[in-house]
Amino acid sequence: MTKSFSFGLLTASMLALSTGAAFADYELNILHINDFHSRIESINKFDSTCSAEEEGKKECFGGAARLKTAIDQRRQALSGKNVLLLNAGDNFQGSLFYTTYKGAAEAEFLNLMKFDAMTVGNHEFDDSEDGLATFLDKVQFPVVTANVKATAASKLGDRIKPSLVLDVAGQKIGIVGAVTNDTAELSSPGPNVTIADDVQSITAAVQDLKGKGVNKIIALTHVGYPRDLALIAKIPDVDVVVGGHSHSLLSNTDPKAEGPYPTMVDNPGGYKVPVVQAASYSKYLGDLVVNFDDSGVVKDAKGDPILIDSTFTPDPAVLARIAELAKPIEELRKKVIGSSESPIEGDRKVCRVKECSMGNLVADAMLDRTKNQGVTIAVQNGGGLRASIDGGEVTQGEVITVLPFQNTLATFETTGADVVKALENGVSQIDQGAGRFPQVAGLKFAFDQSKPVGSRVGDVQVKEGDNFAPIDPAKTYKVATNNFMRAGGDGYSIFKEGKNAYDYGPDLADVTAEYVAAHSPYKPYTDGRVTELAQAAPAPSASEPAPAAPAAPAPSAEPSPAPAAPAPSTEPAPAAPAPATPAPATEPAPAPAASAPAATTPSTHVIAAGDTFWDLAVTFYGDGTMWRKLSDANGKPNPRHLTVGKEIEVPAR
Repeated sequence: MTKSFSFGLLTASMLALSTGAAFADYELNILHINDFHSRIESINKFDSTCSAEEEGKKECFGGAARLKTAIDQRRQALSGKNVLLLNAGDNFQGSLFYTTYKGAAEAEFLNLMKFDAMTVGNHEFDDSEDGLATFLDKVQFPVVTANVKATAASKLGDRIKPSLVLDVAGQKIGIVGAVTNDTAELSSPGPNVTIADDVQSITAAVQDLKGKGVNKIIALTHVGYPRDLALIAKIPDVDVVVGGHSHSLLSNTDPKAEGPYPTMVDNPGGYKVPVVQAASYSKYLGDLVVNFDDSGVVKDAKGDPILIDSTFTPDPAVLARIAELAKPIEELRKKVIGSSESPIEGDRKVCRVKECSMGNLVADAMLDRTKNQGVTIAVQNGGGLRASIDGGEVTQGEVITVLPFQNTLATFETTGADVVKALENGVSQIDQGAGRFPQVAGLKFAFDQSKPVGSRVGDVQVKEGDNFAPIDPAKTYKVATNNFMRAGGDGYSIFKEGKNAYDYGPDLADVTAEYVAAHSPYKPYTDGRVTELAQAAPAPSASEPAPAAPAAPAPSAEPSPAPAAPAPSTEPAPAAPAPATPAPATEPAPAPAASAPAATTPSTHVIAAGDTFWDLAVTFYGDGTMWRKLSDANGKPNPRHLTVGKEIEVPAR
């Protein structure tokens, strides 16, 4: 194992000899959350606010009061040990508490939990730098994000540091933060804030820490699990990665997990880096134990996320404060606007990869509201849908939880050719579970994920009367969307060029609530308006992204000029740039292996720890986007669970 050192090896050797003994191994316990998304009250299985009835049935999870209890209990159990509590970003947006208090409530409860450090997420910029600046005024813990570059005119000042050093039981622990490169597209940082490249920024910050004698460094990131695996964990001298953004559940016991907890990644320095994430919405508390040797190299790491279920009694003081803050919004929240015959599916795992019933509801509502204006097409980004709604009574609060961004209905005119380009953008990052996936009304289309980005969409038809007809590339159509997408959010830059645009319609949540009321009891449905053609490989869900493609900064959950309040994806999705985009030269990439000739000659390969189909495709074919060739040749195994020691076929290029 090799790691770079800021002091001479000879000096270090002499020091060790003079003391007559080596230092003992160092154990660090890391508790962590990510993507809290204003879930201040407990949530149900649909990730929306839990009802009193559900609480009585012990069917609720998370919430600030339960999370506070879980953190306190875990700290007590680890009394006398070395403990850090870290927050990997996206605390804003997702409930009426954020809509009402704009980050003040989140800051108050996070302070009570006593975090040691936080990195910002893309949603922290949803109300521009103004909202984040107010949050920074209130939080009592450091915020570190190396790639947030604020100008002298920014209200952020110098309050977001690239890194920090914490003294934990006499040992220096370095924390380096980063937010997804496409934050400017996913959210609204404004003209005074630039988001620099994550890999370059982390690399520079890490080397600065090394120069200060810090040899235990944690990357606290909001870039997504695939990018953490493909790039962040391979940055020289990064020891541990605590991530967020893709809402990824990692676990050694849950069959729905995207990967093991921790996921161990081979760093080019010859050591392994544990990567962790803890799903989202306060439902889990990450619990990692890392052992370092004398040189600051990770010897081993273990743990599993803790499910914050009804076995945790909510902290009574926090519950009382939540109830107090909830009073001004209670009347709005409880207003029943209609009913639904069955649950309306809004899960990110579904709405970011295929047609979903929530997408149909929102797109239908948009089209219905604007049909008298001659609008015939509606497009809604899947990442703007933030929860499902269960069957039975539907309240205004539930609808706002689904559509919390206060986006407005926007209309414009564009050509059929540009509509197709927009759909191509919408399916361009489906393998990453990006929030740009298009939910539509008034048209239907098919796509083939196995084809290159930019040529995946086909058979686009527009509804004319009671029938569908092929879209006319030269014809001008009137389109409805949300103001976030109309301003170019989630990669829909083609919408910015629309003619006769109007971005100031009613709030999208109100439009949807009124549609449900008018069609109550609403009957959720899908009707095949979006069809996937070839199934070249299992289509990963938003929380089960395909092997990460090293990519350049790009969006996926929510840029320039971005709307004041994005209806983004977050996501994450995993917010990694399109696989077709080459990685920046500074980003580590797998070196061509000696077995490269296999590009033209069939061979075999034995899976080693850390192998991914993407990396192997780079090694054998020189092109990571050919990973599906390996997948197809080996029965399409889960790309996140390749069996170490198993021999696979490597077909000729």
